[in-house]
Amino acid sequence: MPFRYRLQKILDFRIRKKEEQLQNVRNAQALVLKIEGLIERNNKEIASTRQNMRQADFIMYESYDTYLKHLYVKGEGLEADRQKAQEALDIEKDKLRELEKAVKVLEKHKEHCREAYIEEEKKAELKQLSEVAIQKYFAKTKEKQEEEQEELLKELMKNPLYNDEEGI
Repeated sequence: MPFRYRLQKILDFRIRKKEEQLQNVRNAQALVLKIEGLIERNNKEIASTRQNMRQADFIMYESYDTYLKHLYVKGEGLEADRQKAQEALDIEKDKLRELEKAVKVLEKHKEHCREAYIEEEKKAELKQLSEVAIQKYFAKTKEKQEEEQEELLKELMKNPLYNDEEGI
């Protein structure tokens, strides 16, 4: 009879939950990377606006100033969004660690159960082999005793004293 783990459904469920959580972590990482890309793009826009401002007319300085303030506010908002996304990612990673720990516990339990099952199978097999060996031993000893009795009987039959006493 092959090994059958009694908590296999629970283990499968936990593995499925771990995989789902892993996907959530990947999504959270993608969001963080997306926001970091937006921050990088905003910083490049700020740099190019400053460069263009140096080459612009004096009349345009106020417009550039307003636009730069807008970009800085946008950058602060993106940085706040990145912080929130990073915190969400950390929370998702913590959940993933907990789910991985739960899966490892059950996998370790499954391995211990498998080892115990193998030990029981070996013990049962040894017991069966021992019983077979005992039966063979008794059969051989019985056969040997019968042969010895037959030989002894033959010896007695050959002995002339035994034949005379019996009146044969």
